Amino acid sequence: MTTSKKQITIKHVAQEAGVSTQTVSRVINHRPDVAAETRQRVQGVIDRLGYQPSYVARSLIQGRSSTFGVVAYGLDYYGPSRTLSGIEQQASELGFTLLLSLVRDPDPRDHEPERLLRDMLARHVDGIIWAVPDIGENRAWINEETRTFFTPVVFLSMAPSQGLSVIAIDNRMGGRMAVEHLLAGGHRRIGHVTGPLDWWEARQRQAGWHDALVQSGAEAGESLVAVGNWSAESGMLGLRQLLERRPDVEAVFFGNDQMALGGIRAARQLGLQIPGDVAIIGFDDIPESAYFCPPLSTVRQPIFELGALAVKELNRRIEADQQEDATVQPRARLIKPQLVIRESSVAA
Repeated sequence: MTTSKKQITIKHVAQEAGVSTQTVSRVINHRPDVAAETRQRVQGVIDRLGYQPSYVARSLIQGRSSTFGVVAYGLDYYGPSRTLSGIEQQASELGFTLLLSLVRDPDPRDHEPERLLRDMLARHVDGIIWAVPDIGENRAWINEETRTFFTPVVFLSMAPSQGLSVIAIDNRMGGRMAVEHLLAGGHRRIGHVTGPLDWWEARQRQAGWHDALVQSGAEAGESLVAVGNWSAESGMLGLRQLLERRPDVEAVFFGNDQMALGGIRAARQLGLQIPGDVAIIGFDDIPESAYFCPPLSTVRQPIFELGALAVKELNRRIEADQQEDATVQPRARLIKPQLVIRESSVAA
């Protein structure tokens, strides 16, 4: 009687191939210590029988699940979704699968973060990437216990903190780069349409705007600031608010490209030439920004790389824990953004 696929085990494969179960395991795990002819024969039996290794059994034997837990929010935004793509690709290249959990409220008032962590740990993940943006008080749950957690956790998009693995874009540097570019173009009265100021990234970009203006001796007062919410509509309203308050504004730094798109529309509606009457620069470098009218100057943040680096850092921590290497400590890394100059800030 033919053995059904559901009943096939590693022992069946070993018997058919005339080898030990250890040899089959070496082939499955791509170990180099198997002769080429033997590897080919075993793989042929695996394919013919349709054998599927039990990842549960493998995790019990190896003491690891080869799974990362990812807690994320805001996949409708360009940044978080692109970051998750970087996480997924790098995890796949290292042989890990992902267990994804999406939070609905990025600034919870209950114990949701602790519950999510417990759920992840109950599924025996090897490590966790906390990809929820730093918003409001949603990092308040991090304490001494978290810093000495037996399962490594890597945090994204927050200020570096002692005892934590943190990977983030240097948003403050990016804001400074944007404004320094506008200053170099001869502009002195430079407005800023911020993202929502409960986001750490929005506050950092505003701080960079402020740093550059103060260092140059230019005005950096509150009348030059309008608060947006990352949407194109808020960028349109933000530019109108700035110009109503300060008709002398010569240039505007928008906290992201979507708001800059709204700002471009508002300028057109008001009959202003870009960059002749008002120069505009954004932040992100979304794929569409090069096709705005005019093409948008912006600050490119390598957010795909941000996700990939988070996976590499988590893998580094996991390997160190397995080797009981106490010298490998959590570390923080700020990634430098890049200035991209296009026609919205420089006259053709």
